[in-house]
Amino acid sequence: MSAGPRKTRSSGEARSSGEARSSGEARSSGEARSSGEARSSGEARLVGEARGGTDPELVISHRLARRLALAALFEAEFGQRTAGAVLERHLAETGADAPTADFARSLVETVVLGRDRIDAMIEAAAPQYPVVQLARMDRTLLRSGIGEVLHSGTPSRVAIAEWVELARTYSGEPARRLVNGVLGRIARDSAAGAYHAPEPEPQ
Repeated sequence: MSAGPRKTRSSGEARSSGEARSSGEARSSGEARSSGEARSSGEARLVGEARGGTDPELVISHRLARRLALAALFEAEFGQRTAGAVLERHLAETGADAPTADFARSLVETVVLGRDRIDAMIEAAAPQYPVVQLARMDRTLLRSGIGEVLHSGTPSRVAIAEWVELARTYSGEPARRLVNGVLGRIARDSAAGAYHAPEPEPQ
């Protein structure tokens, strides 16, 4: 007679144990999913920030603006037209939208108005590469990159990555290394308070 109650208790305990395991597994699964989703969300944010922001349209806009600004500043190196005039022509030809045009104009203005100070930064960061002896494209890349690193709201690591890629595309591996080294040093010095963003020179 005593065997009956023991079997009942064992069955009940088994059900309770099974329910506990199921509940625990469900909670663990839910926590794992939540943790995984949190990591995925965090990684997505980091990737977005590394690419210049979480808005893909803004990333594309800024990349086009950099290329337009670079083209305008490079053409102005030949002395036929001002960088501002060349940029406006490019903006009209490409039908660039307002955010793209605004960012491109900001980059060009920063380089044009702060060129002497930016050049001094280049020579301080890389004295073995006098600005006047650099190829036109290389010094334009450096000036533009420094302008963005110091004068825009773009995170330094994003601006450096973008201009390093532009240097690789439009000049080559030596320019890529030079731009990476100079911009990296200037960003570090800026973070340490060595100097502030270039300011427009008096007209």
